Amino acid sequence: MAVRGTGSLLVGLVVLLHTWRAGAAVEVIMEDKVKVYLGREAQINCSYTSDDGSGGVTLEWFYETLSGAKVKERIFYQDSIMKIIEKGSRFTDRISVNHTNSGVILTIRDVQLEDELDFICAIKSLTDGSEEGRTKLRVFVKPQLPTIEAVPSGISISEENPSKIGSCEVKNGYPQPNITWYKDKIPLRNIPNEVIVLSSVTTESSGLFSVESELSKKIVKEDKDAFFYCEVTYFVPGGTLMSETDRINVTVYYPSTAVKIWVESPKGKIKEGDSVELHCSGNGNNPSSVFTIKYLKDDVSWDVNIKLLENVTRQNSGVYECTSTDVEIFVELSNNTEVFVNYLDPAFVTPHELNVVDKGDDLNATCNALSSLPTETTWFKNGQEVSKSHTLFLRNATFDTAGMYECVVTVPEIEGMTTSGSMHVHVQGPPEIMRTPLTEIETYEQTVELVCDVRGYPPPFIIWTISDEKITTLASNEETGYGSKSVVKVDGTSNATVTCNATNGLGTDTMVFNIKAKIDSKGFITAVIIILILLLAILGSVLFFLYKKGKICGRSGKQDLTKEKSSKDNIVVEMTRDNTEEAILLGVNGEKQPPTEQ
Repeated sequence: MAVRGTGSLLVGLVVLLHTWRAGAAVEVIMEDKVKVYLGREAQINCSYTSDDGSGGVTLEWFYETLSGAKVKERIFYQDSIMKIIEKGSRFTDRISVNHTNSGVILTIRDVQLEDELDFICAIKSLTDGSEEGRTKLRVFVKPQLPTIEAVPSGISISEENPSKIGSCEVKNGYPQPNITWYKDKIPLRNIPNEVIVLSSVTTESSGLFSVESELSKKIVKEDKDAFFYCEVTYFVPGGTLMSETDRINVTVYYPSTAVKIWVESPKGKIKEGDSVELHCSGNGNNPSSVFTIKYLKDDVSWDVNIKLLENVTRQNSGVYECTSTDVEIFVELSNNTEVFVNYLDPAFVTPHELNVVDKGDDLNATCNALSSLPTETTWFKNGQEVSKSHTLFLRNATFDTAGMYECVVTVPEIEGMTTSGSMHVHVQGPPEIMRTPLTEIETYEQTVELVCDVRGYPPPFIIWTISDEKITTLASNEETGYGSKSVVKVDGTSNATVTCNATNGLGTDTMVFNIKAKIDSKGFITAVIIILILLLAILGSVLFFLYKKGKICGRSGKQDLTKEKSSKDNIVVEMTRDNTEEAILLGVNGEKQPPTEQ
């Protein structure tokens, strides 16, 4: 019984051992894919479980091509004794393997496009068997920004087959980017006889992909306002990104169903002297259309769609017609517009230019101008507004009423439309000298200027007198808008009474100026000082001469003061001239004296 129990125990232990080992087999866990940008660093994680621990397992890394004849090549080996990076592999200088708590990490530096492979992590345990896992490495490159190019020429809606709209291109992406065409945010797909999208893919020498797509479409009139563009989608490690091209618009040719003609400039009403620009256009867009602008009044036409009429007059008013002729389908369309040129004739003033009114009388004047529009009139005198009416009323005229009046006629509806006229008014009356407070004049000046300003019409005749003597020849006379003016210059060194006499046949007026000459005390003192200086200089010269002759005490040698003077004692100066002038003082006997004694 004991032996039988022992045998049963051993069998149970063997069964338990096998059961335990079956549950403790090696297990390897890896990601399905690892995504990385070209040139970056990729890390592939291999997690495994084994009762033998990291020291009791053998670790190997392999890569395997994804397509074609699959090749499996080892790039790394490690057991409890050694760690080897395989020589001669494409990864020899770019990989490293590091252990973590749960497994190992294979690091690949400077990832290339050809590194897009399956990477296999193989774990072999001494007691638990072996297991392997694999991860696909995916490499990505962002493409350049896409470009779009429209056809340079217009497209007619009469084309039977789809016409090329434009082309899009995106370069150097990986994996291959995709291009989708849009019209006003609506994607375009191939539709037989309506929309054709043709794409081509180019593999560059770098291994990157460039994609070009061409759009053709049967054009309709509504496409004239449409915008076309391309959307490019491409893959990146984090998912999918998108970029768009600029919008393009194609020129669509379609026939007109109506035409119109209008005045492009000036805006608003037209006046004489303006430049008028006429435009003629149809509601279509067809290069085969020919336009003509015609002036029906004179039966004059121009084969243009824009006509400039310069410096227009009222004679340019009338109906202008626009005609559009499609030379391909021989369809003719026309329309017209009326042009009216507003005018303003020169101002007409009544009474005419020169008007004489007696002092105290009234004068009524009118100013009008023939115009195609309502006008306003404003009267001015010396730049100051005096009336705002077509009629100017001047009541109880005075000399202040005289002068130049200007009337300005304007058309309020059109800026810059204006004309003007003028009228000169003279107030007839006897002279009236404009008084001045400076009739009593005290002066130190040699000359005094006097002014006599006289109002009156006819222009007064002015005569100046000094003590009843006329001095008109010395006066400067001129006529003014209100009368006459005279200026005279008289002597200011002596007292005088100067009279201005003004007369014009209707009367006389007189004004008297009293001039009082004043002595300039400062000038007198200055003159006295100058005379004294000259006398002192003469006296000094005489004394010096007497001193030299010994006539003054203190001179060496004695002189007989009592000696009778003879005529030979006179001092004589003799002038001689050689190359230079020389003055020689002769003595009492006529002898020349040396210069030292002169």
